[in-house]
Amino acid sequence: MSPRRNRTSHSADQGEAQPAPLGGSLRRVESFDGEDWVVQTVAGTPGRYYRCPGCDQEIPPGTGHVVAWPDHGAGVEDRRHWHRACWGARERRGAAVQRGRSAPRY
Repeated sequence: MSPRRNRTSHSADQGEAQPAPLGGSLRRVESFDGEDWVVQTVAGTPGRYYRCPGCDQEIPPGTGHVVAWPDHGAGVEDRRHWHRACWGARERRGAAVQRGRSAPRY
């Protein structure tokens, strides 16, 4: 008896390009606020807190989340760490407190 396959990949059969896994996560390009953003899902970094720009709450260490940055050759300082749900709802809501790029993160 052969092992059961739960899912079939129809897009791979049709020759569509799939995002390459990077460090156990997928990198893709999505649109937000009129520009393209590179988005990467990460498992979380132990010992590191981040502040989500979508809800202005902390992302605890080791928590899976999304890292996004503008696709126009932005540097490390332009990366933003979002809760997965906040990134998914980014077009429908914003943070109650708006922080500028030069404002302290914590």
